[in-house]
Amino acid sequence: MQSDTGSLRTADGLTLHLRRWAADETAGPVLGTVQIVHGLGEHLGRYETLALALNHAGWHVAGHDQRGHGLSTGPRGDMGQPQALLTDLSAVMDHLRGAGRHVLLGHSMGGLVAARFVAETLVGNARRWAREVDGLVLSSPALAAGLNLPQRALLRLLKPLVPALRLGNGLKPEWISRDPEVVRAYLADPLVHDRVTPRLVRFLVDEGRLVQRRAARWRTPTLLLWAGADLCVPPAGSAAFAAAAPRDVVTGQELPGLFHEIFNEPEPDREQVVQQLLQWLRRFEPQA
Repeated sequence: MQSDTGSLRTADGLTLHLRRWAADETAGPVLGTVQIVHGLGEHLGRYETLALALNHAGWHVAGHDQRGHGLSTGPRGDMGQPQALLTDLSAVMDHLRGAGRHVLLGHSMGGLVAARFVAETLVGNARRWAREVDGLVLSSPALAAGLNLPQRALLRLLKPLVPALRLGNGLKPEWISRDPEVVRAYLADPLVHDRVTPRLVRFLVDEGRLVQRRAARWRTPTLLLWAGADLCVPPAGSAAFAAAAPRDVVTGQELPGLFHEIFNEPEPDREQVVQQLLQWLRRFEPQA
């Protein structure tokens, strides 16, 4: 099944590239929409295999290339205004939201963005971009920055002086998956980049801390899966969040030995992770 594409204009004049995969209605009732928020340097098109599995299970899948990524406009690896990634997510959600349940699925940086988005619903004076969702799935989210002391010192220096300076993100492609085909495709993908700005790094650091502070108050049903052998983001961030959050709300599990992109690992691990996701999503099926 091919995806449909479209676009959405942001308040500050950028164009966000949208993509949708429709549920397979011959397989049963449509349950709702899973909105994917992708990670740093990549784009939504890399999630087609996962989207098709969700389609077969009764879910529409949709999302956008975040600003500065993929086919969306904006400087590569930058975010513009401090809340821009969150206001973009809200606008896309309003545009895509339909009947049925609405679940956010965020990976890596996208996991942090999705978690921060949900965390805003926990306060009384929530920002205008806040929206309630029925569920949240976090895949190896960037809930801890993992910066060493020299990197922290450099960030403190660069953020006020050159916040939009685009630098290499320091991540090695072979860290994303143990599947060499996934790594080869990543390297050959013209829409993938390795840029990041001090402004975006500051956002990840600060908002990750905020999400951790609100973990104990979490109320949105959440599935948190993180790679035990992750070299892209510290697994300790996910472990800390899972330990602090209510266990009847957040289902957290470390996946020992897996690399960062848990939905792109070699078989049988890939299928096992997908099945964990589908099993958790069954909570949203209508009761007989």
